[in-house]
Amino acid sequence: MNDNQLLRYSRHILLPQIGYEGQEQLVNSHALIIGAGGLGSPVALYLAAGGVGTLTICDFDEVDLTNLQRQIIHGTQSMGMNKAVSAQQTIQAINPEVAVQPIQERMTEASLRSLAEAADVVIDCTDNFTIRYAVNQVCVDLRKPLVSGAAIGFEGQVTVFDMRHGDSPCYHCLFPNLGGDEGLRCAENGVFAPLVGMIGTTQAAEAMKLLLGLGKSLQGRLLLLDVQTMDWRTLKLSKDVACPICNH
Repeated sequence: MNDNQLLRYSRHILLPQIGYEGQEQLVNSHALIIGAGGLGSPVALYLAAGGVGTLTICDFDEVDLTNLQRQIIHGTQSMGMNKAVSAQQTIQAINPEVAVQPIQERMTEASLRSLAEAADVVIDCTDNFTIRYAVNQVCVDLRKPLVSGAAIGFEGQVTVFDMRHGDSPCYHCLFPNLGGDEGLRCAENGVFAPLVGMIGTTQAAEAMKLLLGLGKSLQGRLLLLDVQTMDWRTLKLSKDVACPICNH
């Protein structure tokens, strides 16, 4: 790390659990973020501010006025711009030390596989079941740790699927694919603005912990949040021995 990085990340380096070696590990790490909306905004902002050296951000959508209520990485001047490119511009203004690769096309399983191969951690910030299943398949096949989050209305959830561990469930274990794409989307259902920040920052924390090998991840646990009552609950998750995705 250079002198500017040592100053920029000094509050991380002061933490004995991270130190110089841990921060250098973050600087040399690569995160793949799928989606630059409500969840992807805080994920990208905190990973960039915290010094994850390379971010690949995928989003084919354009910034719309209705996004600005919660998608804090975008500004009014970003309307009409591709979300991945808008995110790149915001990140470069916050931390020019971070290399950002914006991916503007709609993802396929093949393109996701190519991007995931180069990443150390994958963060799913989409609201689309078809993409979620594709991301899960790729992460299972490549044994890449996957941080999954979702938020709608006043409720959100976060978990980690880490197929480097044989007892880890995958996304399909939790939500079997019954066909179709019945995902709940903010456009039709609404979402409380701070909720996506709370879930997204939790995803960012889990991703950083995975990159650092720090603490205990949410693997095997589903963290649930109800903002109306401010209740956090944890459910234990088990691998589905009949899962056709992660038991093959």
